[in-house]
Amino acid sequence: MGVGIIGVGAYVPENIVTNKDLEDMVDTNDEWIRTRTGIEERRIASEDMDTSHMAIIAAKNALADAKLEAEDIELILVATATPDNVFPTVACMVQEALSLTNIPAMDISAACAGFVYGLVTAYQYIETNTYKNILVIGSEKFSKIIDWSDKNTCVLFGDGAGAVVISNVTGDKGILSFELGADGSGGKHLLVDNETDFITMNGKEVFKFAVRQLPQSCINVIEKAGLTKEDINFLIPHQANIRIIDAARERLGLKQDKVSTTVRKHGNTSAASIPLALYEELENGKIFDGDIIVIVGFGGGLTWGSLVIKWGK
Repeated sequence: MGVGIIGVGAYVPENIVTNKDLEDMVDTNDEWIRTRTGIEERRIASEDMDTSHMAIIAAKNALADAKLEAEDIELILVATATPDNVFPTVACMVQEALSLTNIPAMDISAACAGFVYGLVTAYQYIETNTYKNILVIGSEKFSKIIDWSDKNTCVLFGDGAGAVVISNVTGDKGILSFELGADGSGGKHLLVDNETDFITMNGKEVFKFAVRQLPQSCINVIEKAGLTKEDINFLIPHQANIRIIDAARERLGLKQDKVSTTVRKHGNTSAASIPLALYEELENGKIFDGDIIVIVGFGGGLTWGSLVIKWGK
């Protein structure tokens, strides 16, 4: 049997902040944001909703989709760069909310690539028959580390959560190959400033890194799986910037309808962006049983990760 995704859930806050709304806050405008990022709106969590609250809702939705009870879960992994606290971890908060006891729970911090790191970690545990069902969650409240007076960063990010249940799947379905990577020398280009606790970014350097690394990582995992670019049915990249996504799409030779571009609605939700996009595209009927799906993330660290999955249970 393979190892794949048997349930998907998501949650985004109700509050929508449009580009027009941001025009009243900083020196920017809707056209400037859309042409440079592809973002039109983003969801922003209320003060009383933190990363764990969104993670819990997404997790419950994923369990329902997988037709499992909370008691069936044997490990909880949460990818986040914006935990409620230094500790306890968000994963432990999810465990408590699900009324689970004595199962392991831990957070994974790899910024926007964190969800892919989580998927690969879960894959290892199931592949070695250590656990059977694992919750992998990406949840972020980036609004609490944004300087809302900095037009270069405040327009980019949003809040939300996505979750999946990883388990055995039938036949030749499931994860076929993966790649994880990091380049610590580029960490200075995307970080949270220790003095202000706000995110800072060298946009040009991050853009160059992403445009180079995203398509190359996709090509690497496709080759590892013994496939070609022509075998890709759908690409789900980290939703950071439409220009980055388009550059990868063109290098891979994919049509626009074969690539997820939910960045328009959600902005960059960091570790939550891939599971949110996966949920959206399933809801939109873009992914079918037996499809070859490539998932790729990149972010602060600098980090990246990608995998190929043959979709289905």
